[in-house]
Amino acid sequence: MMSNTAVQHSKWADKRIFTTGEAAEICKVSQQTIIRCFDSGRLGGFRVPGSKFRRIPRAELIKFMQANDIPTDVLEAVATKRVLVVDDDPAIVELFQDMLAREGRWSVRSAGTGYEAGMLTESFKPHVIILDYMLPDINGNVVCKRIRENPEHAETKIIVVSGVVNQTEIDELLKAGADDFVKKPFNIQQVLSKLQSMVGG
Repeated sequence: MMSNTAVQHSKWADKRIFTTGEAAEICKVSQQTIIRCFDSGRLGGFRVPGSKFRRIPRAELIKFMQANDIPTDVLEAVATKRVLVVDDDPAIVELFQDMLAREGRWSVRSAGTGYEAGMLTESFKPHVIILDYMLPDINGNVVCKRIRENPEHAETKIIVVSGVVNQTEIDELLKAGADDFVKKPFNIQQVLSKLQSMVGG
């Protein structure tokens, strides 16, 4: 039996031009929303000559989805997993972005504060969050608790990274909803293998 996701992937992977109804299904919005975005120029496309039917090329649909933080993995032949890296150290963020981009099966976003992490968790819907414990605005416990309070994110995995916590704090983090903990400085391959085992990446 193919999973629903696998069926969707085979359904959309090779399609080049979409109707407004198909675009609505892919973006999980109403057809009226797609029509409004098309008519206002926010979603590129063309009308079928001699009719009022709208058509949306694949590249335009992907551009629209990326601009609106709608995951594009339904359109891709190979399922990509979404990873949110939350750290206020640009070097750490860059390290993860480079490593994951090289793998080719991860879609990566980053946030520098707990507030940004919360916003992106809602819009980007990551499969995994790599979370720095000490953020400028709040600590990792609070972020974990907030994510776990929303049943929509029950499946989201959280890996906390930090160099300054003791065992008691690690236990509290796991209680707050973290799935794993990695001590800084860390081995990037070790973190990648944790990611892969968590989500089957």
